[in-house]
Amino acid sequence: MDFNYTLRYRSFNQLLEDVSVDLNTLALENMIEPQQLIKLAKKLNYDLGLRINQTKEVILEVCHGKVKLPDDFYVFNFASICGSFTVNTGYGGFGGTNIQEVAYTEVPSTVDVCSPITVNCRTCNANPCNHTAGCDLNHPIVDPIPVAYDPLNPYGDTCIPPRVFMNCKGDKYELIQVIAGGETRTYSSVIPLRMRASQEIECDCPNLYWNTPNEGWIKGGFLFTTLDTAKVYLNYQGAMEDDNGDLLVPDHDLINEYYEYAFKSRILENLYLNGEDVAQKMQMVEQRLKAARNNALSVVNTPNFRELQNVWATNRRIMYGRYYDMFSSYAPNRGRYGGDNRVNNRFV
Repeated sequence: MDFNYTLRYRSFNQLLEDVSVDLNTLALENMIEPQQLIKLAKKLNYDLGLRINQTKEVILEVCHGKVKLPDDFYVFNFASICGSFTVNTGYGGFGGTNIQEVAYTEVPSTVDVCSPITVNCRTCNANPCNHTAGCDLNHPIVDPIPVAYDPLNPYGDTCIPPRVFMNCKGDKYELIQVIAGGETRTYSSVIPLRMRASQEIECDCPNLYWNTPNEGWIKGGFLFTTLDTAKVYLNYQGAMEDDNGDLLVPDHDLINEYYEYAFKSRILENLYLNGEDVAQKMQMVEQRLKAARNNALSVVNTPNFRELQNVWATNRRIMYGRYYDMFSSYAPNRGRYGGDNRVNNRFV
């Protein structure tokens, strides 16, 4: 399932705010009911089709033959069973290290001069408890906390820990290094998984036609498999909602007009049914709603680059089979898309 990757999204509340700004008189009189428009927003999302939904992926851990599907699961695209893998941790993984700027706050505290020497101690191992004197004459003590902005060292001195610097606004920051200690698994093989047909599975899903002993099915928000334990890679179309469960709508200059005019039409329709004289306004909005819907559908149904590539490849394959591949009559004389690119080269 390809989706229109040029789309952005916004929440239902943001859309309602834009409509309320246009109908500010009705909004001030509390004549706009958001509860009446939520089902309309869902209907508009359904009208534009699955191409506006985000394509997501996740690895599910099957235990006792079943695993719960993601909360935002909407349509099943394809899935495979994860096979062998390698594990990388820390520096060996993709995370590596990164340096972050953290606001520096100097907290006064009582210094224990008898405590072990730390990396931030700049007194040349001076410790009065061991009767060792400091070496201020040989190596002066340097205060690592800056008091002014230094354009020559905009990010502090790398030789003086902690690495604290001051920007031109007088804000102090400390550069700290974060080491990724997580675990990264790289799967080198996948195993096909046959799926039983259901309404949650896309009609052209390849899992419906694989002939494998491993089988899965979806029921009641769970994925069931014939395997007792496994890791399943799942690619699916997510529901139009954010991480907090709030309803999302597409955010595009041409699509926004379709949603806004649809909201205005429903608001005016409810007012008309309640006895308000808004017939002329309804007529004007309905005319513009039809044009806005056509523009929104044209944007959503515009093929992306990968789809254009697939159409081109399919067209070339058909033309080759019609005008060139018909001269091949032996198995060794397979055509361009069947093997060694030889055409009509049989020997007699």
